[in-house]
Amino acid sequence: MTDFGDKVFDYVIIGGGSAGSVLASRLTERAANHVLLIEAGEDFPPGQEPSEILDSFAGTAHSNPRFTWPNLQAAFLPRPGNAPDNRPRRRYTQGRVIGGGSSVNGMVSVRGLPSDYDGWAAAGADGWDWDGVLPFFRKLEHDRDFDGPLHGKDGPIGLRRIPAEVWPGFVRSVIQAVDDLGYENIKDQNGVFTDGYFPIAICNIDDQRVSAAIGYLTADVRARDNFSIVSETKVERLAFDGRRVIGVAARNGGGRFEVRAKEVIVSTGAVHSPALLLRSGIGPAAELKALGIDVVADRPGVGKHLMEHPGVNFGCYMKPEARLPASLRRQMFAGLRWSSNMEGCPKGDMYLIPTNKTAWHDIGARLGVIMVWANKSYSTGEVRLTSADPGAPIDVDFDMCSDPRDLDRLVMATRLMIKLQENPAIRGAVEEIFPISYSDGARKLAVYSRYNEFKTWLGGKVMDSSSLLRRFLIDTLIADGPTVADLASDESAMIAWIRDTVLGHWHASCSCRMGAADDPGAVTDSHGRVYGVKGLRVTDASIMPAVPCANTNIPTIMVGEKIAAAILSE
Repeated sequence: MTDFGDKVFDYVIIGGGSAGSVLASRLTERAANHVLLIEAGEDFPPGQEPSEILDSFAGTAHSNPRFTWPNLQAAFLPRPGNAPDNRPRRRYTQGRVIGGGSSVNGMVSVRGLPSDYDGWAAAGADGWDWDGVLPFFRKLEHDRDFDGPLHGKDGPIGLRRIPAEVWPGFVRSVIQAVDDLGYENIKDQNGVFTDGYFPIAICNIDDQRVSAAIGYLTADVRARDNFSIVSETKVERLAFDGRRVIGVAARNGGGRFEVRAKEVIVSTGAVHSPALLLRSGIGPAAELKALGIDVVADRPGVGKHLMEHPGVNFGCYMKPEARLPASLRRQMFAGLRWSSNMEGCPKGDMYLIPTNKTAWHDIGARLGVIMVWANKSYSTGEVRLTSADPGAPIDVDFDMCSDPRDLDRLVMATRLMIKLQENPAIRGAVEEIFPISYSDGARKLAVYSRYNEFKTWLGGKVMDSSSLLRRFLIDTLIADGPTVADLASDESAMIAWIRDTVLGHWHASCSCRMGAADDPGAVTDSHGRVYGVKGLRVTDASIMPAVPCANTNIPTIMVGEKIAAAILSE
């Protein structure tokens, strides 16, 4: 059993992910701070990271149950109103390993737009406007390609872009089609905020992932006398003295134990952070009482306002010469940011990425995807408990396209994909194009196992050998819904397909959002301190007031940097 005796840590950080790794590194820079980092998954010191995590193809770790939360599912589709809720729950991948999501994600390193952060400040997150966050974006990065006042050169997270001459055939074909529509190459999406296409910035150096753990929890940091890490340990509840948090109750292979702390920082992400607060009695009082949980602080916003980037995809069966060559592992190289020009929506509110491989297996290696999503989304869902039991499933409901602005813009995005797929460059790179429907069979095949490896190897051979058998497998596993022609000729069919297949991109956020003290939906102040209790902060993507126009890893690392600086300045 883990036993810290009577030791009282200055800070206990729950979660060693994109923000928790940052906090641990920065807070222990001050020798007087004694810090304990508790991680639910495995810890890998420098030089001992598994090849799956270092791999430039993100699907290797992302699909592996060893590195992700088991049995975590989410509802993506819009709620049915007064009808029974029969929406499917689909696997929702969240990292459960040192580095958290940054150890299993696509390594896309995007900041978002200045309007995102000016919007945060306007929503009550004082000091989080663009001018307030830019220094911390610069602090976290070492950009290998760009410098100047918008870029950092000394940070722990190395960034680079892969030049166009290296891009594989399918990606080149999609970007050629985008260029033919009149969009320009803006080259630096983190420093140029107009519409256009670009090589994607990635936290990947020497063809290996740079996670938050790799960047911040270095050998030198781990050697500090004031720093301890406990891995494969789940915090079940916060411990209180009245309305002050005084520690945590946790469990690992050795049993249950408690740790005392002057301050606890919850950094377990937009799904697990609100769940921990709720289990500990912080949240909507009526919901807590209904589960038999004693209410410590009635905070109606805990678990609410959950956000993501809703999107839909077209799949493409690539010709052999357009597939990812053996010399490349990475599958995402370039993207397009564009504006819907819908009234009330900011510029740059839409996003498109072609991917030259869809999954770790042999069928995935033959399939390219054109992904589109609402980069500035408006629909919100919630995270709820199903039981007070820490082992019970968490109810995650994104309720995507519940805001009509999201649905209307995904209709626009689908029309763009229809237009793109008619381009000769794309037609020359693929055999077939189809709207993806995400069958149960495809989702089961996406989970890594030796059996799936064999089945998909055989399936890949069959698909290459016969167009009839290929069409059968595509219809059975991937695209059992309408055709592209169906969508192009019938807008009602297009809307139904979007509502039936919309999904997120592992950018969960905003479920413990920052806001002003008089905002009843706000959970934390601008320093991450939880309203209604003392000695507790939340620091991760959950405190974002709105999901930014970006993959959320780099913004979450920025959150960790900014909150760490606030703590050290207090």
